[in-house]
Amino acid sequence: MATALVGIGRTSFSRRSGRTTRAMAVEACRAALADAGMAVADVDGMVCFQVGDSAHPGDVSYALGKDELAWSYSVYAGGNVVSDLIALASASIEAGLCRSVLVYRSLNGRSGHRLGSMEAPVQVPDDAQFDAPSGFLVPPQWFAMWARRHMHTYGTTSQDLGAIAVQQRTHAMANEHAIMKDPLTLDQYLQGRWINEPFRVFDCTYEIDAAVAVLVTSEAVAQSTRHKPVWLVGSGSSQSGSTWTAWDDQTAMYSRTAAPRLWNSTGLRPADMDVALMYDCFTYTVMATMEDYGFCGKGEVGDFYREGRATYGGDIVVNPHGGLLSEGYVHGLNHHYEAVLQLRGDAGVRQVPDARTALVTAGGGPYGGAVVYSADRP
Repeated sequence: MATALVGIGRTSFSRRSGRTTRAMAVEACRAALADAGMAVADVDGMVCFQVGDSAHPGDVSYALGKDELAWSYSVYAGGNVVSDLIALASASIEAGLCRSVLVYRSLNGRSGHRLGSMEAPVQVPDDAQFDAPSGFLVPPQWFAMWARRHMHTYGTTSQDLGAIAVQQRTHAMANEHAIMKDPLTLDQYLQGRWINEPFRVFDCTYEIDAAVAVLVTSEAVAQSTRHKPVWLVGSGSSQSGSTWTAWDDQTAMYSRTAAPRLWNSTGLRPADMDVALMYDCFTYTVMATMEDYGFCGKGEVGDFYREGRATYGGDIVVNPHGGLLSEGYVHGLNHHYEAVLQLRGDAGVRQVPDARTALVTAGGGPYGGAVVYSADRP
């Protein structure tokens, strides 16, 4: 049984929403339903993920006017599970547990509970107790350490990381929804304040308040929805038991094993992709996963970007919406929103010509996965 994404919805992106995460989740879900031409009554499944703040499926479905769901799931995790939850929604449909599933993420990521913020005495549980004495407590510290290893091994430079940030900002300038649309030059990037070396402020994802929802349905339902369905071709994931500091090769990420699984299961290869939505909580995430998924060799990403191979007219268009670095951080679900727009041909001025396939990745470090979407039924 094939499954497809048939509806997408989102709120406005802001730095201070003044709203609850439930209210934003409901708005995004209603928008996804309206986009698909479906009613609340047509939905019988719901799934979300959360770190910090969010809204539970039971609360969101009730606020939508749906008193009961056949299937729901909420997982405490971050961007590493986004693609997995799309695959899980698809699997639940294929298993006959439900017919239509709303996948959403809602967070006040700037005005509410910010990642890494502390509101009480610091208590470090489990394996993190071994990293904390060395100063590893929040994501940029771990990712910066990995980026340093890449620099040491392959001669990667700040200019290489900057090429990614500059290209994504250029893409965001054509996106009316992007939170950061001001031009960014490499000189401006290099003058950015340090966060955790080698990361400057422009290497880090842009925190915002927002919600995004996508609607996954069965093939039978997809035939009668408002827009052309975007089909799920396959997925591949790798969720390691290793800690960030114990990982054996910090120049590679989860994608070193997830990528072969994805390509082998779908029968596709990097050259078959028209657009890539690469999870970009930091510029280094894009760098390492671009290499692992096979778009270029190790240590070649800087040149790949400088030569124009990651934009329109190049090998593949990477993050045409500006990504999490410039459009805003909705924990990666906005990448799936953009993939649907591109494969429908509805992305307007940033449309990738003749886009038929899209790779969407999620996560970084030891944990993550990816999906492939197609405008054509697999």
